[in-house]
Amino acid sequence: MKKMASRLAVMLFTIFILCECVCAAEFLIPGGQLIGLQLKDNTVTVAAFDDALGTSARTAGLKVGDKIIKIDEKTVTCAEDVRNALTCSDGQVDVAILRDGKTKKLKLRPNITPNGPKLGVYLKQGTTGVGTVTYYDPDTGSFGCLGHGVNTASGDLMPMQTGTAHPASIVSVKKGAVGQPGQIIGCIKAEQLLGTLAKNAQQGVFGKIEFPNKEDAMPIGSAQTGKATIRSTVRDQGLQEYSVEILKIYPNTKTGCRNMLLKITDPALLEATGGIVQGMSGSPIIQDGKLVGAVTHVLVNDPTTGYGIFIENMLDAAA
Repeated sequence: MKKMASRLAVMLFTIFILCECVCAAEFLIPGGQLIGLQLKDNTVTVAAFDDALGTSARTAGLKVGDKIIKIDEKTVTCAEDVRNALTCSDGQVDVAILRDGKTKKLKLRPNITPNGPKLGVYLKQGTTGVGTVTYYDPDTGSFGCLGHGVNTASGDLMPMQTGTAHPASIVSVKKGAVGQPGQIIGCIKAEQLLGTLAKNAQQGVFGKIEFPNKEDAMPIGSAQTGKATIRSTVRDQGLQEYSVEILKIYPNTKTGCRNMLLKITDPALLEATGGIVQGMSGSPIIQDGKLVGAVTHVLVNDPTTGYGIFIENMLDAAA
């Protein structure tokens, strides 16, 4: 049963189409706000093709999702490397890509435009998505979110180089059902900067932001089985608090993010989302007036049930 639960648990950071942090803080402002995250690493991925200029590259075999590794033996780590390599080309380029864990080589002919040679593709560096703020420290400006790390497609922790935090709003909510995790579809306002990200760890994403909510800070505490609440943004009305029950406490493993089992009991949240959905990861868990943790995963076979991480483990990872 434990093996099945582990197999059915899924991460809640929604992908779309975080060190100077809290150190042993005793009082924190609980979050619950939806936030947009842009994490950049040293990979460059094909995100889409331009309708007018992308035909040649697509015909030559390039696909959405391909990671561009080299162009004419020049290593590519950012979009600027791609532009520089194309400028130096003699009309045709040898492109090494990574697809499904295997390296392939393609011969592409860039389009000559008034702005220089173009492959006719849109590139992305790293990943973009939405999650939920767990806590904010008004004394330092530090914050944490997600309650779990952001992984690569292969399941490894993404080696973030830089990152930014942005406002985000809800476009729609897909309710969860047995075997089908729900999802918050969000829109990230990339032109508005809230802050910077400094660390992507197994226990969350951390950084510094200007937090709009100036309510009183709350003491941190240790989770116990029993009634609790979570704060989350799943409707246009904004931040709300919902009832849950902590069913089980697991032996504390500092490196993990499944320290407790919890069940959604609030009728309003069940009506809105069906339970825990992707995008709610990081929702702060509050018990007896104390911040005790954050939501991290949902069980695919029961969307009303999921896992949470202890707040102390997030703070340890942020330090």
